[in-house]
Amino acid sequence: MYYFLSVFAGAVIAVMIAVNGVLTSHYSVYLATVIIHIVGLALITFILIRHKENPAPWKNKKLPLFLYSGGLVGVATTVFNNVAFGKISMSAILAIVLLGQSVTSIIIDHFGWLDMPYQPFNKKKLIGLSFIILGIVLIMVV
Repeated sequence: MYYFLSVFAGAVIAVMIAVNGVLTSHYSVYLATVIIHIVGLALITFILIRHKENPAPWKNKKLPLFLYSGGLVGVATTVFNNVAFGKISMSAILAIVLLGQSVTSIIIDHFGWLDMPYQPFNKKKLIGLSFIILGIVLIMVV
């Protein structure tokens, strides 16, 4: 089931980039990003209320501040995708994003950053990265 959810998440991301990109063509990159995140905030607030969850959990926990930076990453991702939308194809955006995610995840795994278990780099991972790069070249050339 988790594999299916991951595939579904990928499909949702493709739709999200398209919808956000069209919204950006009607507004500025930054105003569209604000609208996107206000709608997201409204939805997740509704879900929190529906599930009767504490909307301010940080009051009871002492976690490192970097663990709360996901929102910053989400805004940056939205802005970067909105800027690229219409300049390069959707498939190129997603392929290049996959390359960035793959390289970053290999680095995080290798050093065990962000509380992830240490997974040392090995040359076999270069094969996977090579296929991603080849795929990007094929997507952008064909």
